Amino acid sequence: MSQKQWIAGINAVSAALEHDAEHVREVLIEAGAKNPRITEIESNARRLDIDVRRVATQALDGVVGNLRHQGVVARYAAAKTWNENELESLVEGAEGRALLLILDGVQDPHNLGACLRSAAAAGATAVIIPKDKSVQVNATVRKTSAGAADSVAVIPVTNLARTMRDLQKLGVWLYGLAGEADTPLYALDLKGNVGLVLGGEADGLRRLTRENCDQLVRIPMPGGDSVESLNVSVAAGVTLFEAVRQRG
Repeated sequence: MSQKQWIAGINAVSAALEHDAEHVREVLIEAGAKNPRITEIESNARRLDIDVRRVATQALDGVVGNLRHQGVVARYAAAKTWNENELESLVEGAEGRALLLILDGVQDPHNLGACLRSAAAAGATAVIIPKDKSVQVNATVRKTSAGAADSVAVIPVTNLARTMRDLQKLGVWLYGLAGEADTPLYALDLKGNVGLVLGGEADGLRRLTRENCDQLVRIPMPGGDSVESLNVSVAAGVTLFEAVRQRG
């Protein structure tokens, strides 16, 4: 469904024009802006027959509030959305090398944006989030992701535990990160169909999510008790790129 929103920042607007231009309705640019990348955005938008307006800085501030817009924002009629029914075809299309990031209840949009950025950089097949008790892709997420929200499939699902069971039937091995687990991340074979499951900022993995993982693993931290746990976006980056390393 269409949902109007504003996206802000050079990377976010550039990505929207590149990956989903049909849903960009208007681009607003700060009057007097001379950044070459903003000039490129303006040129691309006009080439795509998208309305471009030069406006005062105050007008941009009023549109996006506290977001740092870097002199450019875009009115977005709809983000590209993925339906959970498409997950099976995405896994099958990966031909035995699906790499999924499953986030169980991430609440902070900056964390979700950073996770999406890492997932896109790692070439992840999809990022799966629950529809409830989780932040959804919004303007802050898009800004933090530096455009990655438009280049990786983000799939909100109604029932995360059921989705995990469905993935297992498709041959996906699910590894949940938990600080108390015995097995270190680096002992795993992450070259096949893999789902990396991370919990939210406050409570980590929920009980049903834990129970539906094939194995719980931990990221070794030689610093010991000086650090209780890693930020979810940092942990996502570590686990994703361990999979990338193994896959060569």
